[in-house]
Amino acid sequence: MATVTPEPVTRLIEAFSQLPGIGPKTASRLTFYLLRRPAEQALALAEALKELKQKVVFCTSCFNITEASPCAVCRDDGRDRTTICVVEEPLDVLAIERTGEFRGLYHVLHGALSPVEGIGPDELRINELVARARVGAVKEVLLATNPNLEGEATAMYIARLLQPLQVRVTRLARGLPVGGDLEYADTITLSRALQGRQEM
Repeated sequence: MATVTPEPVTRLIEAFSQLPGIGPKTASRLTFYLLRRPAEQALALAEALKELKQKVVFCTSCFNITEASPCAVCRDDGRDRTTICVVEEPLDVLAIERTGEFRGLYHVLHGALSPVEGIGPDELRINELVARARVGAVKEVLLATNPNLEGEATAMYIARLLQPLQVRVTRLARGLPVGGDLEYADTITLSRALQGRQEM
């Protein structure tokens, strides 16, 4: 029996399916969308993917994504070099930078500890963080990992490693979102908000 779907279409569907959050149906929709679009649009996507792999590298200092290493943040003499903010992913750097509140340096782990998924300390950039904290004038390491089970485990693991180095280890405050109602807050969020209360 003849194959109904051409091989290039099947290959692209399989390639899209390997991306996080994209199942077979979405992969098929994306593939057939690209088939209907002008060739220039598909070729522009292919060129963008090619450039992504050829031109984007990890900063040799903080492991954020960049076109030139060290990255713009690490090169910026106006940044506070005594404070390092530890995040899980490069997207977290963008989120914190958008606030305009943090003027220190970053360290991107590229994930969080997750024994279920086989991600241990050696799969993350934890050793490099400890080396940075050991050398130089680092006074504070701000742990900005996600407030979930993996993020908490990662933060606690890093805090234990940094303890002997006499570096101040802090954690992002957690609590109620702006515009939220107390009656809808879960007990853990409300407890953290009470523990992290501040002077007015």
